[in-house]
Amino acid sequence: MANLSISKAWDEARETLGRNASLLTTVALALFVLPGVVSDVVTPAAPPGEIPTLGTWTIVTVVALLIALVGQLAVIRLAIGSRLTVGEAIGHGARRAPAYFVATIIWILPFLIIGALLFGMVAKDPTNAPPAAAFALLLLACVMLFFAIRMLMTSPVASAEPVGPVAIIKRSWEMTRGNWWRLFAFFLLFVIAVLVAVTAVGAVAGVIAELVLGGDEPLTVGALFVALLTQLVSAAVSVVLMVMLARIYVQLAGDGAAEASVPTSGS
Repeated sequence: MANLSISKAWDEARETLGRNASLLTTVALALFVLPGVVSDVVTPAAPPGEIPTLGTWTIVTVVALLIALVGQLAVIRLAIGSRLTVGEAIGHGARRAPAYFVATIIWILPFLIIGALLFGMVAKDPTNAPPAAAFALLLLACVMLFFAIRMLMTSPVASAEPVGPVAIIKRSWEMTRGNWWRLFAFFLLFVIAVLVAVTAVGAVAGVIAELVLGGDEPLTVGALFVALLTQLVSAAVSVVLMVMLARIYVQLAGDGAAEASVPTSGS
């Protein structure tokens, strides 16, 4: 069990972000911002608390998510310190994405299935929900949070190590042993900061779109403006998180587990 210093990881992450800003920005614009903007613009509006009717937008959204997954692995590969060009990092991310995707499905799918069943029981009559079902749903959320923290290293492992889905899960579980509370505190603070930033930017973008661009209805200039602004913020947040996870991985994996070289520029 390796000792983990979140402050050290943050210092290394800031250094990495500053030193490799152009490389990381290229990946973020190509694999986070552009697919995200397209997805946001084509997604139809829906009443609060509901999702739009399935259609072409669903396929676009899934494709955008898969592209972003490749981007995550590429950013991590660069942040670990591998001597790769941007194009090589993206290619590496694409090759490792299937294993990472399957690993994520393996650990999260049981929670989603059980959660859907319990939620269905509670949703039938929210004001008079079965106490056992409501308690079980709360307990499931707590257990899922515990597993989510233990699975934080799945993306760095998938990017840095040539292993399969099951090995990715086992490796993340092993690496996070004894560091759950540190990782939880980091994750909680990060989520709070992200929610504040994204909510604020989204609100400002919505107001500007309404006052200057005539609203933000789907497939309008206003919608494009809101999507672009929010996706830029989301991409910046994603890059920071992936770089942090990469530097945490280096600590937990040991000094010899990752290359210490600086990435080179390229396309």
